[in-house]
Amino acid sequence: MKLPLQITFHGVDHSEAVEKRVREKVAKLEQFYDRITSCRVAIESHHRNTSSLHHKGEPFHIRIELTVPGSELVVKNAPKDPHAHEDIYVALRDAFEAMERQLKEFVARQRAEVKTTARA
Repeated sequence: MKLPLQITFHGVDHSEAVEKRVREKVAKLEQFYDRITSCRVAIESHHRNTSSLHHKGEPFHIRIELTVPGSELVVKNAPKDPHAHEDIYVALRDAFEAMERQLKEFVARQRAEVKTTARA
């Protein structure tokens, strides 16, 4: 992984396994677009009684900020179903899938602009 990556945990104990999963997901994003300049991932839980990765009842909130030339893509994962992201790995999967869609749309728009400019 070439790009600067910042991973923060708020209200959640730091986990090497979760950090490894985040790094894998970011590396996958780099395969779609190699000009990503930075990435920040915040993993939060608002659960007050425990900071464990294995709590029940409160969803994990994932925020991904991806900086690309001329833009910043942001995913703030707030599920409609309060039980959808009680598992941190499900929350990460959903957040990174949303970021992958945004990144693919960004790349498609960029390619369309290049084609339009080239024809002009």
